[in-house]
Amino acid sequence: MTEPWIGTLRGQFQEIESRLAQPGTEREALKRDIIALFKRVDGALTELGQMKEEIKGLVERYKQQGNVAAPTAPQFTGARPAVHADHLGASTYIEKGWSLISLGDYAGAIQSLEKALSLSPGDVQAQSLLGWAQMLHEDYDDALGTFSRVLMKEPANALARINVGYICLKKRIFGEAIEHLSKAIRLDNDRKATLYAHYYLGLVYLEREMFEDAQTFFRKTLKLGPNLIEAYFELGRALWFAGSRDEAVKVWDEGQKANKFNPWAKRCKEMLDVAAAGGEVPRSLAS
Repeated sequence: MTEPWIGTLRGQFQEIESRLAQPGTEREALKRDIIALFKRVDGALTELGQMKEEIKGLVERYKQQGNVAAPTAPQFTGARPAVHADHLGASTYIEKGWSLISLGDYAGAIQSLEKALSLSPGDVQAQSLLGWAQMLHEDYDDALGTFSRVLMKEPANALARINVGYICLKKRIFGEAIEHLSKAIRLDNDRKATLYAHYYLGLVYLEREMFEDAQTFFRKTLKLGPNLIEAYFELGRALWFAGSRDEAVKVWDEGQKANKFNPWAKRCKEMLDVAAAGGEVPRSLAS
């Protein structure tokens, strides 16, 4: 459905186009009107671009205020694809898919990226982004297949590998999760991938009730990325279940002080309240 203001601009365009087709039309008046219309459209595009960036800010604020389920997927911070002219138009759909993932419209991103791949089959960038969109949309089987195709072409793609590890964790395929996450750590070619590989390995061992191993990986996570507040939350749980309850309380206190506006800091505070009340700390990843 066309917005009314777009219809107005389109009407002005058609009026000028009609005058241009008529012989004897005063050319200077046409020139002025064409320039004026161009400036109106250009100004609208500038304002829309600014509003688009502001909307992205709203999305981030919405995400920050939302409820957090553990574990979180790797944060999507991929570089914007370089849009280049190609006769198939696949790059335009890739760029659109990237934007939609950034905005949290994962279903729309999947549709756009599948279109890109229909135009340019086997494009690794499109496949990687499609895997992200499918994973964030919780289409785990589809995402696993997509990332597997990426890894066949790029075995050293550490981000794709930790995403496979995350999916295996969610599907409770712990052996494969450990394999992929450990390989990402050995590759050590992407700082973000190495950080999340340690964090997810901590979660794997926590789920398997191997609490000392879990603590080791969560502590390494916090050394690599002190701002990953969820690691405080999970380290506290690993300590609590291992019987080190005073130390767990200390870690949660550090987490809730690290960034009071972070949703995970709020969860650390919730655990402090539970501990103080003598309640039960949740064992489930989905708690």
